[in-house]
Amino acid sequence: MSAPPSDPLAATLPPLTRPLILGSTSRYRHVLLQRLGVPFVTDSPHVDETALPGEQPVDMALRLARAKAHAVAERHPQAVVIGSDQVADLHGLALGKPGTHERAVGQLQQMSGQTVVFQTALCVVCRATGFEQAEVAAVRVVFRSLGREEIERYLIAEQPYDCAGSAKSEGMGIALLERIDNDDPTALVGLPLIRTCRMLRAAGLTIP
Repeated sequence: MSAPPSDPLAATLPPLTRPLILGSTSRYRHVLLQRLGVPFVTDSPHVDETALPGEQPVDMALRLARAKAHAVAERHPQAVVIGSDQVADLHGLALGKPGTHERAVGQLQQMSGQTVVFQTALCVVCRATGFEQAEVAAVRVVFRSLGREEIERYLIAEQPYDCAGSAKSEGMGIALLERIDNDDPTALVGLPLIRTCRMLRAAGLTIP
């Protein structure tokens, strides 16, 4: 069933079992989802990403992934909507997107020589069918001991200020790491595609 004419965003998609919408403005998630070869559009969820008092990083990531999916699904009830969020968990301390060079320096200094768990939450929702699944893909990352000059060189070269934890593992940031342990390789970049495929199939979409 395709979306009704009153949903102009979903109507721009080729026919599918249901339209697919990525509830995110992240260019990284957009590129990752393109790998599946399934047509989709994006829509901004406009969700406040402020942590709640005493909230643990894994709970924050899951709450925000659900909030993003539901915010977009409310506007497009016939569509299957993906919501996702990532929070870097440094021994219970949530590290989000730094936004500035100075904050990125501080984050990398904090993570130097430490094991950081990147909590990447995924939620898939379809209001028309009542479908909802949510899960967290935890990625354990061990950072090398990093000096200030090395941190500065990296940040100036790659400027990862829109990335949780101030490093792009898919780029030059891989040189900052000792080890990555995970069961869904793209989770660290921002969208766990193995889990995404499983949830989209459960929602009724055909995934190659």
